[in-house]
Formats: sequence, structure tokens, C-alpha cells
Amino acid sequence: MGLVGAVVAAAATAGLERAAAKLPKDKRAPFERTNHRGETVTLLEGPVAVLGALAGVAAGSGKGRVKAAALLAGSVSGAVGAYDDLAGATETKGFRGHLSALKRGEVTSGAVKILGVGAAGLAAAALLPRKSTGFGALTEIVADGALIAGTANLANLLDLRPGRALKAITAASAPVAGGPAAAVVGAAVAAAPSDLGERSMLGDCGANGLGAITGTALAASLPRPLKTLALTAVVALNLASEKVSFTKVIAGNPTLDKIDQWGRRPR
Repeated sequence: MGLVGAVVAAAATAGLERAAAKLPKDKRAPFERTNHRGETVTLLEGPVAVLGALAGVAAGSGKGRVKAAALLAGSVSGAVGAYDDLAGATETKGFRGHLSALKRGEVTSGAVKILGVGAAGLAAAALLPRKSTGFGALTEIVADGALIAGTANLANLLDLRPGRALKAITAASAPVAGGPAAAVVGAAVAAAPSDLGERSMLGDCGANGLGAITGTALAASLPRPLKTLALTAVVALNLASEKVSFTKVIAGNPTLDKIDQWGRRPR
């Protein structure tokens, strides 16, 4: 049902990736980073994948309000993620670090991203169609906003090894494969070869943008019991990330480690 959106997203992502590769070196330099192997990769995968996914959302199937919500969440989250990619201070980490900085009167790029993604999540949630009214609708909007923003941040937390965030986003999109989720899958498939080949990475822009679209698809499509379960899992994982290394947990679990290593270069 979401085939058109997936195909458009994949084609747009592949085309934009080729165009980005032809940019002059001085234009690519601000997006270059050092990965976990100490090798240079580009963060241009992020804006390329987000723009590709947004094109897929716009062209794909689905209700108009769901499309509008996904476009809003993905574009704003991707934009503030890009800002953090280019202006971010790496010494400040996590919710606790950025909130502590705010208490000291320091507005970090990470704090701007957190507020931007949160606001985008709530605004997108308010756009989604719903049957309830009054206080019930308000409660649902807050919960859906938390799911959208939490999914965006969780995707970013997983973007520490090649392909990890793309695999997680694709898996999370599987239960709601139509509409915006299909566009995310299409963009992820097109971006995967470069990501797994360790030539590029999503960065905050790509992870937050694709994660926000995925979160919107989940909020719009899942039945309430599954949505509650998804929100609980997303919140728990976000909180756990403040104290637990996902990379260590994955490496210590044979099944998760095998999935994590699939398609990647040998250690």
C-alpha cells in the first residue's frame, strides 16, 4: 500500500546522495566527522535521507492530516538536528547535560534540538486525526507528542555504529508499513550501502528526522494498547541511555550483536 512512497523516497535519496558526492570539497568539509574507527565519514547522509523521506511522504498514500504531521515532524526535527550537527558542542551530552547547562544560563545547540524536537512532536500530534475531544484529546496529543519526540531521540541514540539506527528505524516502521513509514523504509534502504560501508552516517539531522517521521506513523496507526506499549518502551530506553551504554549491551547479547554486525565491515 505504501509502495509509491517507498519508491519515491528511495529514488530521491539515491539521487540526492549522488548530487552530494559531487559537491566541492569546501562545501563537504563542515559535514565531515571521525567515526568509531577513526576514519572520516560525512554527515550529508542525514539531510539527504530526510529530504528523500519527506519526498516519499508527500508522494505516498495516507490521510492528508497524517501526511502534514509527518512532514512537519520530519522537517523540523531534521532541521534542528542539522543545527546541532554543525554547531554542536560535543562536551555536553544527554538530557541531563543539556538541562544542567540551561540551569547555568547556557543555551547549548543540544538544548535547542531537544526543545525543537519536542515542539515538533507536539505540533505533529495536534495535527493527527482523532475521535476524542476535550481533556481526552489533550491527553492523547501529549502522549503522541512524547512518542514522536522520543522515537526521534532514540534513533539518534542508536546512531553510534554503522547501520544501527537505520535497522532500528526500519524495524519500528514494519508494524505500520503504509503511509509515512513506507517512505522512511525507502530512504533507509537507499542510504544503507553508504552507511554500512562507513562512508557516511545519519548524524542528528538524519536520525532525528527519520525517527520523528517513524514516531508520527506509529502515533497515527497503532491501536491504543500497542501505542501505549511503544511509548513505554521508548521512554524507558531514553531514560536508560543516561546510565547504560547501548553499544555494550548489544555487544554482550549474541543475537543483538549478530543483527548489529549484519552488513557491516568486519571488526
